[in-house]
Amino acid sequence: MKAIIFNLLAWVMLPIMDGFAKYLSADLPVLQITWARYFFTVAFTLPFMFFFFRKNLVWTEKPKLQFIRGLILLTANICFFYAISVISLAKALTLAFVAPLIVTAFSPVFLGEKVGFRRWSAVIIGFIGSLVVIRPGFVEINLASFAALGTGIMYGFYLIITRKLSTSDNPLLTLLLTGVVGAVIISCVMPFVWVQPTTSQWSMMAAIGVFACIGHLFLILSLKYADASKLAPFSYFEIVTNIIIGYYFFSDFPDSWTFLGLAIIVISGIYIYQREQSINKTT
Repeated sequence: MKAIIFNLLAWVMLPIMDGFAKYLSADLPVLQITWARYFFTVAFTLPFMFFFFRKNLVWTEKPKLQFIRGLILLTANICFFYAISVISLAKALTLAFVAPLIVTAFSPVFLGEKVGFRRWSAVIIGFIGSLVVIRPGFVEINLASFAALGTGIMYGFYLIITRKLSTSDNPLLTLLLTGVVGAVIISCVMPFVWVQPTTSQWSMMAAIGVFACIGHLFLILSLKYADASKLAPFSYFEIVTNIIIGYYFFSDFPDSWTFLGLAIIVISGIYIYQREQSINKTT
């Protein structure tokens, strides 16, 4: 029960971070908001690890893979923050939910896993769900929708690399290194895009880092009490918090097509998860 509670709390905290990012995007560059997410996350995570998990502060066994992982997540964050600056939180997150489908589609190539006809069918149906949300040819296609879809694709590859790293590096070390890689890279761009924030904006920029840090901490705590595979379906709870924040603070409520596409993507993702579980039990 503790694992489920911690996991659900994570999916409450992380959309709050997205809400702050969307609000700030009206006045600040997306790259600067992304920088705040990384800088303040590292600023809060590093002291926490130093005092409580100092033994995990060792050098990684796979530095190149850690760098690639950090770069991919940074790209995903930039795409997502851009997406939510233009379209609703719910629509952006719905399109980003294609990540589990990407993991299934590319796991045979990168992880050597076998994917049968049923799971391939679920991937195709899930992609159709994303097309239902975008509705090409029926509504105006914008770059933000493709950025949200790109977030899901990037995050899928991020999850694949995370699987590969799970056998060598400690999860807390991986979390910190991912933040450091992103912070260093995005900091190099800041002199070219920086807009001086107000005191209120500085507070919200710091809040993005705080909620990102707390959200990932809850995720780590949930994984302490249960396997990641058992908690995977609960990640879809994020859409509930996302819709509430979008409606209450931005007057955005998903239309029926977005809900239909979301349902198709979620059902496909859960089916893939159940198939993986049943296959694991028989092997």
